[in-house]
Amino acid sequence: MGWFTAPDYWLSRLVFQRALAGVYLVAFLTAALQFRALIGERGMLPVPRFVRRMPFGRAPSLFQLHYSDRFFAGCAWTGCAVSAMLAAGLDSRLPLWGGMLLWLLPWALYLSIVNVGQTWYAFGWESLLLEVGFLAVLLGNDEVAPPIVVLFLLRWILFRVEFGAGLIKLRGDACWRKLTCLDFHHETQPMPGPLSWFFHHLPRPLHRMEVAANHLTQLVVPVLLFTPQPVATAAASLMIATQLWLVLSGNFAWLNWITIALALSAVRLPHTAPSPVPGPPPVWYEVVVSAVAALLLWLSHRPVRNMLSRRQIMNRSFDPLHLVNTYGAFGNVSRIRYEVVVEGTTDAVPREGSDWREYEFRGKPGQPHHWPRQFAPYHLRLDWMMWFAALSPGYAEPWFGALVERLLENDRATLRLLRRSPFPPDAPPRYVRARLFRYRYTTWRELRETGACWERTFVREYFPPTRLAKVVQRP
Repeated sequence: MGWFTAPDYWLSRLVFQRALAGVYLVAFLTAALQFRALIGERGMLPVPRFVRRMPFGRAPSLFQLHYSDRFFAGCAWTGCAVSAMLAAGLDSRLPLWGGMLLWLLPWALYLSIVNVGQTWYAFGWESLLLEVGFLAVLLGNDEVAPPIVVLFLLRWILFRVEFGAGLIKLRGDACWRKLTCLDFHHETQPMPGPLSWFFHHLPRPLHRMEVAANHLTQLVVPVLLFTPQPVATAAASLMIATQLWLVLSGNFAWLNWITIALALSAVRLPHTAPSPVPGPPPVWYEVVVSAVAALLLWLSHRPVRNMLSRRQIMNRSFDPLHLVNTYGAFGNVSRIRYEVVVEGTTDAVPREGSDWREYEFRGKPGQPHHWPRQFAPYHLRLDWMMWFAALSPGYAEPWFGALVERLLENDRATLRLLRRSPFPPDAPPRYVRARLFRYRYTTWRELRETGACWERTFVREYFPPTRLAKVVQRP
């Protein structure tokens, strides 16, 4: 048992597993509450249309075999239930093989969702959840001590998450090398949080210190994960502190929280209560863990080659099962924030002076007086994609026309994704349009005088006034 397992990490495993189950729960809840409007049978990018042109081998999924909105909802809510069971510790009450199968179920269900989610599920934290979730299957329960090789692979993922993000920054935007990126980032990030305005207005020397600390945490500290204790614990703890700083400064879905969970697996947590006394691991368990670990280590050559490449890419899966992936974020930082504002009118003939009413989104900036709210780890997929749409119409081309069509129909599933529709359920708009605005944070003085955290300026038309019979796809 001594060479294969690490009994001192039983509490670290326990905390990691419960935290990961919580992330799974949020992910499945997000899918259950949003899928109908996004990828449902009448969604903006319907699953049935996608699977007709996508071979099973390229996107293995239960929904390749059968799809209906009811079946998808059943899978998503089943994922929620299993995640809640895992968070409550049900896996520890089962035999070793039963606990492993219980951990395998949410992984398989979420893989099925991600592989048909298309644009809405193209975020790096989807692959990260799947890669980490697959390793959780091998961690075992109270019958065995945590396998050393699995603990090592969890640190290997954490290393790639942080080190890959650090490299993409150094190779990307010059502002990271000049330590000036945070002069803009808090204002232009995809979805600001309630404290982002205050982070933006921190003194610029402090912004320089933030960037320098980021480089230290992402390029130097990850190497220390593979050193003896207590150095590895100190390195992981510093990463946790950095992630909590990011949690306070913006809404990044569950990216920060799953990174924290990964870091907790590297922390040797002190415990006063007596630890379980597991028996020797079964031979079949040692064989399975060793074989899968060898496969994952071999597959790791692809993200390693990517990290070493001058043409490093970020957030890419190298296999359809998302077993080993590459990560990174914000290689480039926008200097100016643009937002797409969607409006509708009931006027028979749309004019500039018509009664245009604005749709309000839950998370993305809209009305200047609406202060951002905290949503992470919950993921507002439409709001995030609206940020990309403002960067370039090309990001919106596959789905924006369908969004306009659903708004013209007062589609209930779509309206549930919004904070507020300006039209009653029985009186949809006759026309919908979209306009592009430049947003900036107000100054302290402007905030005191107006109470508005944003100031916005019209830039150009983004999508022309369109009625139901004339909806086109291209914005």
